[in-house]
Amino acid sequence: MKYASTSPKSRTDLKKVRRTKDVDIVRDGDAPEWTPEMFGRAIARKGLKPVPKKALLSLRIDADVIEWFRAQGAGYQSRMNALLRAYMEAHR
Repeated sequence: MKYASTSPKSRTDLKKVRRTKDVDIVRDGDAPEWTPEMFGRAIARKGLKPVPKKALLSLRIDADVIEWFRAQGAGYQSRMNALLRAYMEAHR
């Protein structure tokens, strides 16, 4: 087995890490337990067509439109993309 090399500055005890069993790993209190629904969403893409590649684009959009989307929270750009995709598919 080939292991990644580490820099001389690394203080990671790789031998200890390799010896550690899953049952010995302390669960992070910030991470929630996985529910079946969460797990199902994580593997939902298996066997499906790949997600289309995205392209970086400079686009002028009215300031009030951008502010409204940003106010919706994280993921606003993905929601904008989803709306544009829905429009595109409706007008094919």
